[in-house]
Amino acid sequence: MMTYTKTLALALVTTLAVTGCANQGGAGGGMMDGMTGTQKGGLIGALGGAAAGALIGNKHRGRGALIGAVGGGLAGAAIGNYMERQKRELDMNLSQEVQAGNVFVEQFPDKSIKVIMTAATSFDSGSYTIKSGFYPTMNKIANILVKYPKTALTVTGHTDSKGSHATNQVLSENRARSVSTYLFDKGVVGDRLAAEGRGQVEPRATNATEQGRAQNRRVEIYISPIAE
Repeated sequence: MMTYTKTLALALVTTLAVTGCANQGGAGGGMMDGMTGTQKGGLIGALGGAAAGALIGNKHRGRGALIGAVGGGLAGAAIGNYMERQKRELDMNLSQEVQAGNVFVEQFPDKSIKVIMTAATSFDSGSYTIKSGFYPTMNKIANILVKYPKTALTVTGHTDSKGSHATNQVLSENRARSVSTYLFDKGVVGDRLAAEGRGQVEPRATNATEQGRAQNRRVEIYISPIAE
């Protein structure tokens, strides 16, 4: 199965060629030069169709290939220690965001971690563009994910209940891609990344109030250890 990097390149080149844009930079080459991760995410979302299907359909590579991509997996007690240290750094570096209720960091009994980024600073209603004011927070998260490479990352997009299920499904997928592309642009190995959208079907809070809807317009990063 293709890596995130190869899938991204193929989806972009294929769609640009179909739309006649491949002439700019040669088969798509050069079009993304100098673009930020968020701009790339916006372009990917705008492409839709085959590109969207290719990216959202991407899953982590086979276990052996993934272990090879990160230079070996974790084993035994090292797993818990590794994940606990990563959790402490996330808590410390994101303390302001957590206190403000803009980010939540949760850890589960199996030591996996979930980072939840709400719409308070990440997304406007109906948008999959990461707010520029949230870049510093995204950079903090990316730096820690780069520092702890022996983890697989599933980025999941969610929406509030406004709009149709079909529209919200696409929106949630675009949000996941925007965050995945931002992390990739900041140095997270593409083989570690998978992106998916859940639409409006997994609300975190009530959709009856704007405050609740803001909690539901979110992206979650599920961080799981890569075990030998």
